Amino acid sequence: MDKKKILITSALPYANGAIHFGHLAGAYLPADCYARFQRLLGNDVCYICGSDEYGVAISMSAEIAGRSPKSHVDHFHVVNKNLFASVGISFDHYSRTTWPGHDATVIEFFESLLKKGYIEEKDSERLFCEEDGKFYADRYVVGICPHCGYEKARGDECTSCGSSYEAEELKDPKTKIGERALSRKKTTHWYLRLDLFKEKLLSWLKEKGWKANVVNFVTHYIEHLRPRAITRDMKWGIPLPLPDAEGKVFYVWFDAPIGYISSSKEWSEKIGDPERWKSYWLDPETHFVQFIGKDNIPFHAVIFPAMLMGQDLPYKIVDELPANEFYNLEGKQFSKSEGWYVDLEEFLKKYSSDQLRYTIAANLPENQDSEFSWPDFQNRCNSELVGKLGNFVHRTLVFAKNKCEGLVPEAVEISAEDEAFLLKCKAIVEQIEEAYNSFKLRKVCQLIMELAQTGNAYFDAKKPWKDAKEERFGPMRTTISCCLECIKQLSVVASPIIPQASDKIVEQLGLDESFLKLNWHECLSYPLPEGHTLGNPQTIFRKIEDEEIEEEEKKLHSHKKKLL
Repeated sequence: MDKKKILITSALPYANGAIHFGHLAGAYLPADCYARFQRLLGNDVCYICGSDEYGVAISMSAEIAGRSPKSHVDHFHVVNKNLFASVGISFDHYSRTTWPGHDATVIEFFESLLKKGYIEEKDSERLFCEEDGKFYADRYVVGICPHCGYEKARGDECTSCGSSYEAEELKDPKTKIGERALSRKKTTHWYLRLDLFKEKLLSWLKEKGWKANVVNFVTHYIEHLRPRAITRDMKWGIPLPLPDAEGKVFYVWFDAPIGYISSSKEWSEKIGDPERWKSYWLDPETHFVQFIGKDNIPFHAVIFPAMLMGQDLPYKIVDELPANEFYNLEGKQFSKSEGWYVDLEEFLKKYSSDQLRYTIAANLPENQDSEFSWPDFQNRCNSELVGKLGNFVHRTLVFAKNKCEGLVPEAVEISAEDEAFLLKCKAIVEQIEEAYNSFKLRKVCQLIMELAQTGNAYFDAKKPWKDAKEERFGPMRTTISCCLECIKQLSVVASPIIPQASDKIVEQLGLDESFLKLNWHECLSYPLPEGHTLGNPQTIFRKIEDEEIEEEEKKLHSHKKKLL
């Protein structure tokens, strides 16, 4: 089978706080499962991400925290990198936008756009606070939406009607922190002529088989494109490389997406092959998939593609853009400032990363907002991971140890019922492969549990314990042989979502490193030979007690009470 070249990115997390469950559900867990699945298929995968470390939000948060911007991002870069590792997010490289190679790549992008006439310099009036002598923009400005009149609109986008605009268009603008009045003050900035890319973008979009609602949203956005400022008046950022641009830095929305490319360059350097990044980014045959939250669609479906179109190098532009809705906490958005959160680091001291990965994947906000709740977490773990998957694996392996001498028995008397079971398993596995390929993790989870429950139902119907008691060893051995085949399939198809549990199943099947090196189809067709020694049966997932959930619910609500 020819290897496909697959480039995967997740939206760069802002190094301004610790990631939470909502972030994982949006752009990281789905991307990781897809990357693991594609690697398992045997494809050539490069999964890239990194910390987004510039911008007004960083400098202001650093000031509030009593840190310099650099020490602030240094802190959260390490925090988030460690959290991603603890959840098992398998980046090929996790970079940051403050590494020197990023600056050089951003400047290269700017100079290419400038040379081709896609950048213009012009004076404009920007929002300025006389009280502290600073320009304010974007999400540190609030006011009345110029389109729908919503009174708490953000400085770059209205969360009520979804309109995008410049902060200066807000009515009655104020600073988000302190609500100090803002007035207009003249300043010079550089603009990206996005309006010049309309036809190219619309032509490119027609080739995409994306969901209709995404295509409609993006088409509308493109039709209303106009020049957009790519600079800001501040110190924290990449300085504009022009002689008349002192005090100007690149706006974070311009520099951040370039981080996907600079991260790839850093990865290439670290593996000792500095030109390797080009084999993904400059190859038209590369399949490029970007995982984002729905609020990032304009930047990844319009603005970054336009920036790539304006380059000298023939950069690959996104092929697939899985954009998830919001993942909330018991009906409300995760918010540490409002005390409505679950501490991820503390969570992982009590529960396994696989329990979290499965719970999020099984209720992923693929088409509409969804949520994490402690009762649902308990139910997913106890009813599905323990009651269906864990139960089937454990009961089969314990029976094999006690009645088959801990060896894979020979399937000697294959009945129509046995054949029907194996065919059903094969059909479910094929559906799982299709669901992974089409970014439907919720469906994958449902099918994994259907496969496990199919095994349980077959075990119950065949009653191997009864065959053993009546010394009908042929049917008994056949039943266990078929169940072990199903368990092997489960270890393969579940591994992108619950990798640690899958490794435990492989170990209990007595399979070694050579099995783990096989690809998806090789693993599925790998025969468990008669007489093969199985490992010792062990519990894969533990049951979560009611008392634990009651304690976690108390803790969640106590966070909020402390802030009231």
